[in-house]
Amino acid sequence: MKSSSAPFHLVSINCRYSHSCLAQFYVRQELKKHLPHRDVALSQLTINDPYYQTLLRLCQTPARAIFFSVYIWNHEYVRRLINDLSRVLPDTPLVLGGPQASSLTDLPRQCTVVTGEIEAVGGQFYRDLESGLLQPLYRAGKSSLFPSPYVNSDFQQELKNRQLYYEGSRGCPFSCAYCLSSIAKGVRHKPLELIKKELSGLIAAKPMIIKFVDRTFNDNPLRALAIWKFLADNAGEVTCHFEIAPDRFTEEMLDFLPTVRCDQFQFEIGIQSCNRETLQAVNRQMDIERAGENIRRLMALDTIHLHVDLILGLPFETRESFADSFNQVFSLAPHYIQLGLLKVLPGTAMEKKALEFGLVYCAEPPYEILATNWMNSTTMCSLYQFCEVVESFYNNRFFRTLWDYLRLVDEDSFLFFSVLLDICLKQGFFELARTHKLMHRLLFETVGSRPDGELLQELLCYDWLRCGHRSLPGYCNAPAQKEIRDSLRLKLPQSLPGLFDYRSRVEFLKQASFFEMSGRALEKAGLGSQGGLVVFLPEQSQGVMRYCTTKVLDV
Repeated sequence: MKSSSAPFHLVSINCRYSHSCLAQFYVRQELKKHLPHRDVALSQLTINDPYYQTLLRLCQTPARAIFFSVYIWNHEYVRRLINDLSRVLPDTPLVLGGPQASSLTDLPRQCTVVTGEIEAVGGQFYRDLESGLLQPLYRAGKSSLFPSPYVNSDFQQELKNRQLYYEGSRGCPFSCAYCLSSIAKGVRHKPLELIKKELSGLIAAKPMIIKFVDRTFNDNPLRALAIWKFLADNAGEVTCHFEIAPDRFTEEMLDFLPTVRCDQFQFEIGIQSCNRETLQAVNRQMDIERAGENIRRLMALDTIHLHVDLILGLPFETRESFADSFNQVFSLAPHYIQLGLLKVLPGTAMEKKALEFGLVYCAEPPYEILATNWMNSTTMCSLYQFCEVVESFYNNRFFRTLWDYLRLVDEDSFLFFSVLLDICLKQGFFELARTHKLMHRLLFETVGSRPDGELLQELLCYDWLRCGHRSLPGYCNAPAQKEIRDSLRLKLPQSLPGLFDYRSRVEFLKQASFFEMSGRALEKAGLGSQGGLVVFLPEQSQGVMRYCTTKVLDV
């Protein structure tokens, strides 16, 4: 529905409701600058929204032109929308930007593609937009200026209860063959004082999280440290997320981070592979040993959530070398291990070398890898399922004591998860709801036949209760909590310092859960070496992963 007084309608199709689209706000900012007499309307939708309802909503919203930002994750959804919108609204211009806009083909006649950065698109685009004479393609360059596009009302409207994205720099110092950032060389940094001013405005809105989209936040360590210090002093309870190069930490940075409150920062760390031949082939430079040591130091703080990435399907990566990379990353004990498939993105060096590397990949976004010269499709499928098992079982707080034990005894973690994968396949795990109880039962059965199975089952019971469950599942064959409480009512003194006094004794027995553990299991759980009854209290522990506090009762 087009009219001369209708607004420009900027539509973002995000992956989740909690996400927002930074590009949408940049486009609004530029439209307001160049066409200040025109109104701009924003809609934030998701790829999970019912398609037909979304289409009707867009058709019924008056618009002078409709804008979309196209990414690998919303590419198919947007393609459907523009094809159907062109049928219903044949006279309404459809403007497409974003990294995947140029990959859309056979576009309806009213579509316009803008490549590059909206700040550098040039005045002709806005004159054509105003006159209704848009060309099919506009090529924009790079802009030296990219001020934060938000206005105060955004935080109570479009951005309320959503993640907030912020850009302190554009570009990346690396030239990784698989990454779109490698196409545009160099890094452009905002002035530090401007960053502090803009962040002050964002912090005042008290968002749930500020995600820095800088491709390598610590490419300039002194600059990164200055921003961290500013945030530590001013961000209050706001959490800040950064993409970090793990081998670019200085001692000054590592000395500062222990002073930051728990959960103030989150770090996403790209390892991608520990195979040197692979790293060289994708033009990724990294000191693997230094990266590992820095991650260990950060993990020892237990105040910063660490998310470490590996990529499945890179050149020269075999099943064996991928297993070695996984084992090395697992040994670092990060909170989250993301095992992502290689995406062979158009225009990247990886796409140009696809024939040389034998890359077979999906024809449509997100262009996932299917096979390489070093992994056939069967191996790729098996390793993808392995990654799914790690995603389900590892990337939560459910079984941390078990994983710590595997590290302690230097177990082959890749082999452990491979055995677990076999059991998951036999029991139809991927067709079931991946609940805590289902995963706990599968692990309980997996470890039961091992020589140390009884010990590991004790640790699994410990992990279950410290996650807040009030009793153990029946398959654990443990005494009922009521039975234990009845016994403790007779045995416990009227007062036990640090746990209860005579006035709180009854409430203590109601609220706490109990589990008898062997001395060896207690030692592995870090609770001493003398066997005893462990009490699980509702109060939360400190650290990134929060659990019930635990103490060993001397009864």
